[in-house]
Amino acid sequence: MRLNGEISDIDEEEREVEVNSLACSIGVGLPPPQNLVVGYALTSKKKASFLQPKLLGLARNKGILFVAIDRNRPLSDQGPFDIVLHKLSGKEWCQVVEDYRLEHPEVTVLDPPYAILQLHNRQSMLEEVVDLNLPECYGKVGVPKQLVITTDPLSVPDKVMKAELKLPLIAKPLLVDGSAKSHELYIAYDSFSLSKLELPFVVQEFINHGGVLFKVYIIGETIQVVRRFSLPDVGKPELSKIAGVFHFPRVSCAAASADDANLDPAVAELPPTPLLERLSKELRHRLGLRLFNIDIIREKGTRDLYYVIDINYFPGLGKMPGYEHIFTDFLLSLMRNKYKQQPAT
Repeated sequence: MRLNGEISDIDEEEREVEVNSLACSIGVGLPPPQNLVVGYALTSKKKASFLQPKLLGLARNKGILFVAIDRNRPLSDQGPFDIVLHKLSGKEWCQVVEDYRLEHPEVTVLDPPYAILQLHNRQSMLEEVVDLNLPECYGKVGVPKQLVITTDPLSVPDKVMKAELKLPLIAKPLLVDGSAKSHELYIAYDSFSLSKLELPFVVQEFINHGGVLFKVYIIGETIQVVRRFSLPDVGKPELSKIAGVFHFPRVSCAAASADDANLDPAVAELPPTPLLERLSKELRHRLGLRLFNIDIIREKGTRDLYYVIDINYFPGLGKMPGYEHIFTDFLLSLMRNKYKQQPAT
């Protein structure tokens, strides 16, 4: 496990990233050097943010070829690919990728659609964290106490009371579909105000965390941590004076980086490396994913009490400094492992 500290716009008609045929040495005693072909199926927004010139240039130098997948043609008629990288929504597309994965076991699919689906629901995405039984020598990891609301918004106050949730409360859409709306959140200072929100949604207890969260990027066996500004702490005076529900856009974005801010050392201190290594390893195994990120907060006033509040598949790696080196190394490592597993001839 490697832990890193803090870590083009592509034309719609473009179907292939052209690169020269360059040697790609992926290990001693392996087959002759050849290009590594990565077929990608991404939204235009994802292509622009991820397939940046610095990534494409480094990939070209390492013999990695990115080829756009044409969704209007059968996937099996395209390629051949060594790796398929995808992040598109829709049941039909997911079935196409799943069928392809089963028909072509020699191709590495990042990641299996069935594994990604569990991150499309904020209830199921955190279930694996709840079931973790990590050693507590470096800290304790849990999830905020939460409640899922799917029907009858007028009954929300009674449900909150029965669940013994403490104010204030964070509300998020239950389903995550990649849209900006699915990443919005609300903070409620009274449970009655929650009845105004669109169903379905998840309610979580708000935990004071010094206004900073830790985004833990997991790319294969490599993890990289960055600090992001988050919602400010809420004290008892605010709870006694404020009522209602307040809307916030997505708060953990690149513009909200907290790595260069003058923070209280107790707030800025990164979670222990051994804790993150163990957590990421367990979640990779349980989720069946190799490309995701975890949002973690540390309860204010503690040094070792952490909460996972969100998990995202194939996050905005383009915001992460040095991502092009980490990602190209990750792709090459997949091929090294693939050849090592092949029987000797």
